[in-house]
Amino acid sequence: MVHDWGEREQVTMPKFKVERVYWLMKSEPEAFSIDDLAKAKNKTSPWDGVRNYKARNYIKDMKIGDYAFFYHSSCKLPAIVGIVEIVSSPYPDPSAWRENSPYFDPKSTPANPRWFMVDVTFKKKFKEPILLQDLRQNPKISDFTLLKKGNRLSILPVTQQQWQSILAMIHEQN
Repeated sequence: MVHDWGEREQVTMPKFKVERVYWLMKSEPEAFSIDDLAKAKNKTSPWDGVRNYKARNYIKDMKIGDYAFFYHSSCKLPAIVGIVEIVSSPYPDPSAWRENSPYFDPKSTPANPRWFMVDVTFKKKFKEPILLQDLRQNPKISDFTLLKKGNRLSILPVTQQQWQSILAMIHEQN
Protein backbone atom coordinates (compact mmCIF):
# COMPACT_ATOMS: atom_id res chain seq x y z
CA MET A 1 0.00 0.00 0.00
CA VAL A 2 1.39 3.43 -0.86
CA HIS A 3 0.82 6.49 1.38
CA ASP A 4 1.77 10.07 0.51
CA TRP A 5 3.41 9.03 -2.76
CA GLY A 6 6.42 7.25 -1.49
CA GLU A 7 5.92 5.82 1.94
CA ARG A 8 5.35 2.10 1.67
CA GLU A 9 3.53 0.03 4.20
CA GLN A 10 4.97 -3.45 4.71
CA VAL A 11 2.39 -5.99 3.71
CA THR A 12 3.08 -9.51 4.82
CA MET A 13 1.80 -12.01 2.31
CA PRO A 14 0.89 -15.47 3.54
CA LYS A 15 3.26 -18.16 2.35
CA PHE A 16 1.57 -20.88 0.40
CA LYS A 17 3.15 -24.27 0.59
CA VAL A 18 2.85 -26.04 -2.72
CA GLU A 19 2.74 -29.78 -2.28
CA ARG A 20 4.45 -31.98 -4.82
CA VAL A 21 1.99 -34.31 -6.54
CA TYR A 22 2.97 -37.83 -7.54
CA TRP A 23 2.06 -39.84 -10.62
CA LEU A 24 2.75 -43.11 -12.39
CA MET A 25 3.42 -42.91 -16.14
CA LYS A 26 3.33 -46.07 -18.23
CA SER A 27 5.27 -46.74 -21.39
CA GLU A 28 5.96 -49.88 -23.36
CA PRO A 29 9.74 -50.31 -23.20
CA GLU A 30 9.91 -51.23 -26.92
CA ALA A 31 8.34 -47.84 -27.73
CA PHE A 32 10.07 -45.67 -25.11
CA SER A 33 12.00 -46.96 -22.10
CA ILE A 34 13.63 -45.32 -19.13
CA ASP A 35 16.95 -45.97 -20.85
CA ASP A 36 15.71 -44.02 -23.88
CA LEU A 37 14.87 -41.12 -21.58
CA ALA A 38 18.30 -41.31 -19.90
CA LYS A 39 19.93 -41.08 -23.36
CA ALA A 40 17.74 -38.19 -24.59
CA LYS A 41 19.20 -34.69 -24.93
CA ASN A 42 19.36 -33.21 -21.44
CA LYS A 43 17.74 -36.45 -20.26
CA THR A 44 14.42 -34.81 -21.13
CA SER A 45 11.62 -35.77 -23.50
CA PRO A 46 8.00 -34.90 -24.23
CA TRP A 47 5.49 -37.45 -22.94
CA ASP A 48 3.21 -37.53 -25.96
CA GLY A 49 0.64 -39.84 -27.49
CA VAL A 50 -1.80 -40.08 -24.58
CA ARG A 51 -5.20 -40.76 -26.13
CA ASN A 52 -7.48 -41.44 -23.19
CA TYR A 53 -9.55 -38.58 -21.81
CA LYS A 54 -9.07 -39.46 -18.14
CA ALA A 55 -5.29 -39.82 -18.62
CA ARG A 56 -5.34 -36.54 -20.60
CA ASN A 57 -7.06 -34.84 -17.68
CA TYR A 58 -4.39 -36.14 -15.32
CA ILE A 59 -1.76 -34.62 -17.62
CA LYS A 60 -3.61 -31.32 -17.50
CA ASP A 61 -3.39 -31.50 -13.68
CA MET A 62 0.40 -31.94 -13.67
CA LYS A 63 2.65 -29.16 -12.44
CA ILE A 64 6.34 -28.45 -12.87
CA GLY A 65 8.17 -30.21 -10.05
CA ASP A 66 5.76 -33.13 -9.72
CA TYR A 67 7.41 -36.56 -9.69
CA ALA A 68 6.27 -39.72 -11.43
CA PHE A 69 7.22 -43.36 -11.32
CA PHE A 70 8.29 -44.57 -14.78
CA TYR A 71 6.48 -47.86 -15.37
CA HIS A 72 7.31 -50.36 -18.11
CA SER A 73 4.04 -51.91 -19.27
CA SER A 74 2.93 -54.52 -21.79
CA CYS A 75 6.15 -56.46 -21.40
CA LYS A 76 7.31 -59.75 -19.89
CA LEU A 77 7.87 -58.24 -16.43
CA PRO A 78 5.78 -55.08 -15.92
CA ALA A 79 7.46 -52.93 -13.30
CA ILE A 80 8.25 -49.51 -11.90
CA VAL A 81 11.77 -48.88 -13.18
CA GLY A 82 12.58 -45.36 -12.06
CA ILE A 83 11.55 -41.79 -11.34
CA VAL A 84 10.99 -38.81 -13.63
CA GLU A 85 10.23 -35.17 -12.90
CA ILE A 86 7.64 -33.07 -14.70
CA VAL A 87 9.58 -30.12 -16.13
CA SER A 88 6.94 -28.31 -18.20
CA SER A 89 3.40 -27.19 -17.83
CA PRO A 90 0.91 -29.17 -19.95
CA TYR A 91 0.77 -28.04 -23.57
CA PRO A 92 -1.03 -29.24 -26.72
CA ASP A 93 0.30 -32.47 -28.24
CA PRO A 94 1.13 -31.63 -31.87
CA SER A 95 1.32 -35.32 -32.83
CA ALA A 96 -2.49 -35.19 -32.94
CA TRP A 97 -2.30 -32.79 -35.90
CA ARG A 98 0.12 -34.79 -38.06
CA GLU A 99 -1.69 -37.12 -40.44
CA ASN A 100 1.32 -39.45 -40.63
CA SER A 101 1.48 -39.80 -36.83
CA PRO A 102 0.08 -42.90 -35.10
CA TYR A 103 -1.46 -40.40 -32.64
CA PHE A 104 -3.28 -38.36 -35.33
CA ASP A 105 -6.75 -37.14 -34.34
CA PRO A 106 -8.65 -35.24 -37.04
CA LYS A 107 -10.90 -33.67 -34.38
CA SER A 108 -7.94 -32.04 -32.65
CA THR A 109 -6.68 -28.76 -34.10
CA PRO A 110 -4.17 -26.13 -32.99
CA ALA A 111 -7.10 -23.78 -32.35
CA ASN A 112 -8.98 -26.44 -30.35
CA PRO A 113 -6.52 -29.06 -29.08
CA ARG A 114 -7.93 -32.23 -27.54
CA TRP A 115 -4.69 -33.81 -26.39
CA PHE A 116 -1.93 -32.55 -24.13
CA MET A 117 1.53 -33.57 -23.02
CA VAL A 118 4.26 -32.58 -20.59
CA ASP A 119 8.03 -32.77 -20.71
CA VAL A 120 9.69 -35.17 -18.28
CA THR A 121 13.29 -35.45 -17.20
CA PHE A 122 15.15 -38.50 -15.97
CA LYS A 123 15.81 -38.50 -12.22
CA LYS A 124 16.68 -42.09 -11.32
CA LYS A 125 16.70 -45.62 -12.64
CA PHE A 126 16.27 -48.28 -9.97
CA LYS A 127 18.96 -50.94 -9.67
CA GLU A 128 16.17 -53.49 -9.44
CA PRO A 129 12.72 -52.79 -10.90
CA ILE A 130 9.73 -53.04 -8.59
CA LEU A 131 7.73 -55.76 -10.28
CA LEU A 132 3.96 -55.61 -10.58
CA GLN A 133 3.74 -58.95 -8.77
CA ASP A 134 5.69 -57.46 -5.84
CA LEU A 135 3.48 -54.37 -5.79
CA ARG A 136 0.47 -56.67 -5.49
CA GLN A 137 2.03 -58.25 -2.37
CA ASN A 138 2.36 -54.92 -0.52
CA PRO A 139 -0.70 -54.46 1.75
CA LYS A 140 0.15 -50.76 2.26
CA ILE A 141 -0.78 -50.00 -1.36
CA SER A 142 -3.72 -52.38 -1.84
CA ASP A 143 -5.86 -49.36 -2.84
CA PHE A 144 -3.42 -48.27 -5.58
CA THR A 145 -5.30 -47.82 -8.87
CA LEU A 146 -2.59 -49.65 -10.82
CA LEU A 147 -3.48 -52.84 -8.95
CA LYS A 148 -7.20 -52.75 -9.69
CA LYS A 149 -8.61 -55.16 -12.26
CA GLY A 150 -9.23 -53.68 -15.67
CA ASN A 151 -7.07 -50.61 -15.14
CA ARG A 152 -5.37 -49.67 -18.38
CA LEU A 153 -4.75 -45.94 -17.95
CA SER A 154 -1.28 -44.77 -18.96
CA ILE A 155 -1.21 -42.00 -16.33
CA LEU A 156 -2.29 -42.56 -12.74
CA PRO A 157 -2.23 -40.43 -9.61
CA VAL A 158 -0.17 -41.76 -6.70
CA THR A 159 -0.91 -40.66 -3.14
CA GLN A 160 1.94 -39.49 -0.95
CA GLN A 161 1.45 -42.57 1.25
CA GLN A 162 1.59 -44.89 -1.79
CA TRP A 163 4.70 -43.06 -3.06
CA GLN A 164 6.48 -43.54 0.26
CA SER A 165 5.40 -47.19 0.54
CA ILE A 166 6.72 -47.95 -2.95
CA LEU A 167 10.00 -46.14 -2.26
CA ALA A 168 10.34 -48.22 0.92
CA MET A 169 10.18 -51.35 -1.26
CA ILE A 170 13.34 -50.17 -3.03
CA HIS A 171 15.16 -49.74 0.25
CA GLU A 172 14.04 -53.23 1.31
CA GLN A 173 15.73 -54.64 -1.83
CA ASN A 174 19.14 -53.29 -0.78
